[in-house]
Amino acid sequence: MKQAALLGLVFSAGAATAALTQGQSAGPPQTPAPNPDSHYQLGPDSFPRDGVARGEVRGPYTLPSEAYPGTQHTYWVYVPAQYDPAVPASLMIFNDGQAFKNMDGDLRAPNVLDNLIDRREIPVMLAVFINPGRRPDQPEPTPQEWGDRTTNRPTEYNSLDDKYARVIVDELMPALKKDYNISTDAEQRGIGGASSGAIAAFTVAWERPNEFRKVLSIVGSFVNLRGGDAYAGIVRKTDKKPIRIFLQDGRNDNRGRGRDESTPYDERRDWFLQNVRLTQALTEKGYDVNYTWGIGRHGQKQGGAILPDMMRWLWRDHPASTDPNDMVERSFNAPKERK
Repeated sequence: MKQAALLGLVFSAGAATAALTQGQSAGPPQTPAPNPDSHYQLGPDSFPRDGVARGEVRGPYTLPSEAYPGTQHTYWVYVPAQYDPAVPASLMIFNDGQAFKNMDGDLRAPNVLDNLIDRREIPVMLAVFINPGRRPDQPEPTPQEWGDRTTNRPTEYNSLDDKYARVIVDELMPALKKDYNISTDAEQRGIGGASSGAIAAFTVAWERPNEFRKVLSIVGSFVNLRGGDAYAGIVRKTDKKPIRIFLQDGRNDNRGRGRDESTPYDERRDWFLQNVRLTQALTEKGYDVNYTWGIGRHGQKQGGAILPDMMRWLWRDHPASTDPNDMVERSFNAPKERK
């Protein structure tokens, strides 16, 4: 999916022109421009498949926070059918968990995990869907309202500090380890998200690379919401860290003008430009980085369509037997019997 060059594209959203005065038309109506997100649909690995054992999503659970006093995080745990408590499992964490686990949404991560684990395309892994922090009196984020105006999401996800990393590493991980056998190898731990959840995932790995080394970024908000556009420069001047990252964005993501096209262009608020800048910086520093630039807007349409491919690439080097007589390796990954 790596691309050798970036193609410039200007998208013009045509619309019918209103009459200037009664009985006077500004001209014939223009044909509305096509919706760029309409080109992305979920593939078969985002839906349940016959014969594939389904994992269990447990929860919700509540995690009190010391990093952000007075707040709490709601989370769910995906346990694959192949999970064996005697064997350390890989781990994937998804920020904005309510969106990634939504089985009617654009991502449907539990289905993706079921199908890829079944075919041994990714290792047996637990997954955590964690929501942004909120006070007990604030509403839980939903697939329609992700919580930017009602929760601690902007502070947690967009700030370039270690506080959200503390939530994941120092608060969430100990709670998980009480109930699950999780690999201690940082190479077997990944974290991902969309929009502000994506920059938060990158920050966790950046701050704690000895705990998390795989990052999945969908339309990442590496922009000046709280200084996130600085990451490209930070990457260039910092010693390389052992992080692998897959970035996705669209040429019609937020392009530095907000909702009002008359607003002066601000490159620090240009999502596509800043994703490209960060990718260039990571590439120059020799990071294990992959990326794809589509045509879409700020959302999860393309990211959801390629989520199976992003997961395959991030976890592409999990152990595999090349013994032609290993019929276990050559078979589907059977569920473990529950005791």
